[in-house]
Amino acid sequence: MIPCQRALFDIPADVAYLNCAYMSPLMRPALAAGAAGLRAKAQPWTIPTTAFFQDSDRARALFAQLVGADAEGVALVPAASYGVATAARNLSVRAGQRIVTLADQFPSHVYGWRTAAKAVGAEVVAVALPEGGDATPPVLAAIDDACAVAALPHVLWTTGAKLDLVAIGARCREVGAALALDLTQSAGALPIDFAAVRPDFAVAAAYKWLLGPYATGFLYVAPRWRDGAPLEETWIGRAGSEDFARLVDYRDAYQPGARRFDMGERANFALIPAAVAALEQLLAWTPEAIARTLAAKTAVIAERARALGLSSPPEGLRGPHYLSLALPEGAPAGLPALLAAEGVHVSQRGRSLRVTPHLYNDNADADRLIGALARLL
Repeated sequence: MIPCQRALFDIPADVAYLNCAYMSPLMRPALAAGAAGLRAKAQPWTIPTTAFFQDSDRARALFAQLVGADAEGVALVPAASYGVATAARNLSVRAGQRIVTLADQFPSHVYGWRTAAKAVGAEVVAVALPEGGDATPPVLAAIDDACAVAALPHVLWTTGAKLDLVAIGARCREVGAALALDLTQSAGALPIDFAAVRPDFAVAAAYKWLLGPYATGFLYVAPRWRDGAPLEETWIGRAGSEDFARLVDYRDAYQPGARRFDMGERANFALIPAAVAALEQLLAWTPEAIARTLAAKTAVIAERARALGLSSPPEGLRGPHYLSLALPEGAPAGLPALLAAEGVHVSQRGRSLRVTPHLYNDNADADRLIGALARLL
């Protein structure tokens, strides 16, 4: 169990921030790293050409370590939608085939597949999940011979419902379907081993559970797709781009691995150092220890909320870092705003409160949440 890490964050004592699934706060070391990078841009003569490569490769190596992948398979992207668009451009979908998603899946992991399906006459199918039940069996049932791509999250952003990605990956290989994952609501807080899951593509925006800055993220590309088509044709993605004096010696060949899929201006001198600092800390804690610690925090909140009439899915069926509290009839409208006025910050999705703590939360935060709910419900 990891002790409370609030000292690493700029969170006042009277603020109970239980909303990491919305946006994580930056840690002080990440903020300092980003500020140093921004200051360097004020004196660009201090930025060597090697800086265009070193921090980017450090970031991809750290993310690879976090998810059990190889660094050569990681690209730097600005958003989950960018990774989804890259996957949709490279995966084959034919007329009459299906792309399997979840009902209420995050829009960034739906719109790109709708566009791809419409272009060829395929269909996007949203699997309805059983209320309070295991989300994996209906997904497995939907992945059949007509399925071209299973485009899924690890944890559903609305309820925290968790999928067994190892079983789903095995099913995809059995029927010849590709597996494209959005790990934005799990990477960094929930262990995953890409060697066991074997996704074709997997993207994660960094500004939530990876504790990174906005407009940063990572895309994993399986070996068989690394010769594919990138969304952009960047100068830095081409072979020999380290030699600035010869950039006009245009090359057809790309940099090795998944670097061809990197976003333009990937060497963001403020954001990438901040992302690196966050990843280094996550690896020091380890996803396994983070998950255990957050599971204990959500279990305590769930038990105390139950006494107020707020039910939640069983721990084994949701992400350990995620708690969805079903609101009783008569709950006041605009409850998150009322809670925020009392220094408690959560989200509402449908008729449920989404409570998503992290290592910066302490017992006082849980007390503040439960006390406020008791007064308002």
